[in-house]
Amino acid sequence: MKTNKHIIYQTLPRLFGNYNDNLTRKGGIEENGCGKFNSYTEKALEGIKELGVTHIWYTGIIAHSTRTDYTEYGIPKDHHAIVKGKAGSPYAIRDYYDVDPDLAENIPDRMKEFENLVERTHKAGMKVIIDFVPNHVARSYHSRMKPAYIEDLGQHDHTEHAFSTSNNFYYIPGQMLELHFGAQEEDFEYSEFPAKVTGNDCFSATPDKNDWYETIKLNYGVNYSNGMTKHFSPVPDTWDKMLDILLFWVGKDVDGFRCDMAEMVPVEFWNWVIPRIKSRKNVIFIAEIYNPALYKEYIYTGHFDYLYDKVGMYDTLREIICHRTPTTDISARWQAIVEIKEHMLFFLENHDEQRIASDFFAGNAQAGIPGLTFMAMLDVNPVMIYNGQELGEKGMDDEGFSGIDGKTSIFDYWSMQSIRAWANNGLFDGNRLSDEQRNLRESYKKILNMVKNEKALSFGHFYGLAYCNKDNPHFPAKQMMAYLRKYENELIIVFINFDNKAHDFRINLPKNAFDLLEIPDNTVSNVKELLSGDEKICSLTYTCPYQDTISAYSAKILKFIY
Repeated sequence: MKTNKHIIYQTLPRLFGNYNDNLTRKGGIEENGCGKFNSYTEKALEGIKELGVTHIWYTGIIAHSTRTDYTEYGIPKDHHAIVKGKAGSPYAIRDYYDVDPDLAENIPDRMKEFENLVERTHKAGMKVIIDFVPNHVARSYHSRMKPAYIEDLGQHDHTEHAFSTSNNFYYIPGQMLELHFGAQEEDFEYSEFPAKVTGNDCFSATPDKNDWYETIKLNYGVNYSNGMTKHFSPVPDTWDKMLDILLFWVGKDVDGFRCDMAEMVPVEFWNWVIPRIKSRKNVIFIAEIYNPALYKEYIYTGHFDYLYDKVGMYDTLREIICHRTPTTDISARWQAIVEIKEHMLFFLENHDEQRIASDFFAGNAQAGIPGLTFMAMLDVNPVMIYNGQELGEKGMDDEGFSGIDGKTSIFDYWSMQSIRAWANNGLFDGNRLSDEQRNLRESYKKILNMVKNEKALSFGHFYGLAYCNKDNPHFPAKQMMAYLRKYENELIIVFINFDNKAHDFRINLPKNAFDLLEIPDNTVSNVKELLSGDEKICSLTYTCPYQDTISAYSAKILKFIY
């Protein structure tokens, strides 16, 4: 059993460090501004660390396509037809060996500024995770910053072949790429011949606007046009190039990689590359995977440390928070992953999902507290929050490319109201926060630090109380959750209320729980409620229910010491 509880804080530097509140829809970097590596000052990092954070996932670090013109720095300008939004997608990588110039104060020194950020983060007591985007790159991909001894992706491709094990990309021979959508801002059309296959496996020279048309898929030796046959011996050229890229970033002292759309890359590659990386440094690998049928394969064969649990835990918790499904549904989701539970990364927000406080989700940031408590205190596996979540960021701005969709745009130059208020123009004193935002942040701080500091929550055994109370008329089993965590002489009972109203309840504690966890029956103990700090004298017994009350959208964490 792993004993180190990872708390991951995802942050998008472009947005996090931008304090401009005079924003223009579809505005460029000159109008709307942009956060920088240097925005993560010692004070900012101290504030993030206060939340209990162990790892910061800096999103959008590697150079990607953009409409901003950096030609004066030797960086060619991207054609607007193959860039989403003014800022561009952080997942349309145009140089794996470079960092995004948007994020630098002094563009020629951009890599040094990133290295300084890594060093500051480490000094603040946290580790650094960055994105690794292995499935696709920008259509404009060309590395200008790679080491001289490394060949570029596609440099020696045989473009007359749709597939070749020596090719880095897939081609549609004899056909010109045609993009029949979007505004034409240049006086010439984007030209690509032969057309390359999109990152989402669109094998057509005329991709749709809903395709990942700004990206091209990397070839790992799978022949899609011939029944997806695999050609992994000898090792495909792309594998070697990806290994070099990962080693380059390990050399920058990063501590982990969040691997975008990892399931679209053959598990055999991960089986080959991850041990090679870990032999140099014990970095963590996080896989973005949406197919639960692949979970075990990518853990045990692919050697991933952690996987997104979006389809299972996230989707179910969202339905519970929005009162569309009862809390009892969580048991099936938990049982489905119990064998691999320590590998599952739980979250309620990230850059792809709608904000809890948005009109598209719960419309109320406080409604996320029960879900946060549940996923953070359930077991030893990691938990993640997204910058602004702890402040109730709504994601209801009309940024431009993204529009009003309940998400914080990754395609536009923008800023977040909640982060601006907390940052207070770089002071990071929180003086501009509302009472509601301040109280929410304090709740996140208490909950996330608690799961690291309380041994029963960090290392303890788990015992669910749902099964023995599903027919209990005095316990609202469709709105509440309850479970035990036990370590040595410490017992914690977690009560969680997803309902928008308070409940008085009586819950049955089965004799089996007392026997299995070695809880002394009917022994008087001093009990502390860890969120409020309130204390009382109490005893637990399996011969009669435990009785208490709980507020709306809240949790009670009771600690018994025997």
